[in-house]
Amino acid sequence: MERPMEKREQWSSKTEFLLTVCGNVVGLGNVWRFPYLCYKNGGGAFLVPYLLYVVVCGLPLFLLETSIGQYTQQGIVTSWRSLCPLAEGVGRAELLILIYDSIIYLVILAWTLFYLVLSFKSQLPWASCGNPWNTDQCMDFTLQNQSASWTLTINTTSAATEFWERRVLSISGGIDEVGSVRWELMLCLLACWAICYFCIWKGIRYSGKVVYFTATFPYVMLLVLLVRGLTLPGAWEGIHFYLYPDPIRLADPQVWMEAGTQVFFSYCVGRGSQTVLGSFNKYNNNCYKDSFWLCLLNGCTSFVAGFAVFSVLGFMAQKQGVSVAMVAESGPGLAFIAFPQAAALMPFPQLWTVCFFFMLLLLGIDTQFVLMEGVITSFTDLFPAILRRPRYREGFVLFYCVSCFLIQLSLITEGGIYVFQLIDYYGCSGACVLFVATFESLAVGWIFGADQMESAIKDMTSQQPCVLFRLCWRYLTPLVSLGSFILHMVDYKPLKFNHWYVYPDWAYALGWAMALSSILLVPLWGIGRICVSTGSLRQRLAVLSQPDDKLPLMWKQKYGNKDGHEMETIVLTGHTLNVAESNTESVQQCSQCKKCNI
Repeated sequence: MERPMEKREQWSSKTEFLLTVCGNVVGLGNVWRFPYLCYKNGGGAFLVPYLLYVVVCGLPLFLLETSIGQYTQQGIVTSWRSLCPLAEGVGRAELLILIYDSIIYLVILAWTLFYLVLSFKSQLPWASCGNPWNTDQCMDFTLQNQSASWTLTINTTSAATEFWERRVLSISGGIDEVGSVRWELMLCLLACWAICYFCIWKGIRYSGKVVYFTATFPYVMLLVLLVRGLTLPGAWEGIHFYLYPDPIRLADPQVWMEAGTQVFFSYCVGRGSQTVLGSFNKYNNNCYKDSFWLCLLNGCTSFVAGFAVFSVLGFMAQKQGVSVAMVAESGPGLAFIAFPQAAALMPFPQLWTVCFFFMLLLLGIDTQFVLMEGVITSFTDLFPAILRRPRYREGFVLFYCVSCFLIQLSLITEGGIYVFQLIDYYGCSGACVLFVATFESLAVGWIFGADQMESAIKDMTSQQPCVLFRLCWRYLTPLVSLGSFILHMVDYKPLKFNHWYVYPDWAYALGWAMALSSILLVPLWGIGRICVSTGSLRQRLAVLSQPDDKLPLMWKQKYGNKDGHEMETIVLTGHTLNVAESNTESVQQCSQCKKCNI
């Protein structure tokens, strides 16, 4: 006997949705990327292009993607298929970027878990030289006179740097020298996958409970690190470097490009993850208000994290007798070199490294939950007849986890860091996201219709969106996104590892293949749909530009509302069905409701 399909899930409470989105957008980039970009690109002056990008691109796309998910009650691909079949390639490109993201993100979590475990040792292994992996050029800052001035020369490296490069990664001479798998990292990677699997295997009814801890506790850790950082000597010098405005830098196009990239990266737009999270909302959830508060929280977290980071960097610079500019790092360099080195100079260094790496682990796990749920949900909505049957989801989640784990083994070899940066630089690049975001806003603004999107939001929230959103979806967002994409391409520089290692030609070709796999998917899928459709070109375009008539507003326009009935959508077996709901109580399906005469 064929087993029935399960109903599509919804959040048990609005709090679960808010915490999950918070965990998604407040991630590693808020801690290790935004503060460095702010310092590097004019301090407080960097906030000008950053905030402009938030208003023109970040918030409009955040609201758009959340609303699309809530309106269609579908995953990334099927939501675009329902909204605008011609733009289905946008959803497929976003799904591909999510897969690339989930592959590299968990490797970062494996590194973080490795450092977290070693933080419990009585002697931190990155705090001193004299270990088997250290070289004669190793310098131990914890042994130096505090009043002395130490300057790193080209032949000198810190103990933290050597631990990262020679102990953790055991970096080979190039991407051609794969080397062996780092078994400690493999165990950490396996542990991270096990955590993620058992948190999302049953869907959002499990992961929605986990985020009560994983999305809130990082703020406790951030507060602890902030208070500790501000009480360190040299902290205010670091904060001065972080925020001191340099308006002249605003004349540099690179500053604006990096501000835009950070907004797209931090607000998780152009990837489709917000669409998936919104799809689990009830139809009448006020996603309009939610988007404002969540974007505000994201921006404030990035800003406050900068104080925690640069207060510690200011302390480390004072201890070493150098400028903050010489110790400032971003990305893995900050997390796995600069902060561990700074913590080693503090009293009770184990306490601060445990707090820091536990915070990073929780921030990363939250984001990984959403990346995985985005992929799983999208495939489930594409193949509901198979994946929405009892226990089939668990099997598919296991298959996805094992597949990614096997791929990631190449990223934790001695040459794995080269592969990691290749995927990060090309497959998950800002150029890909900017290109997808351009077509996303064009499809809604001009094909589905910005007015119709406004009507959908009003129908769901009973609030009329600000006219600025209509202007952004039609004009400002696609123009700014396209302009940023063009700047990215014009300013393109081939990837170099550590600023000196040049990849072989085949590696660059592989990188561009990953980048183009998502970029070309957008137009090629639309062209393919046109080619396989019937009728004249005008007729094909007209049909492919029409939204699914089962969507709530389309249903209302087709059948109307009678006797004060209000239409809402529920999801059964992966398809949007329409249900009549009276003002007082729910009644049976509209197709069987005698009052509606449908």
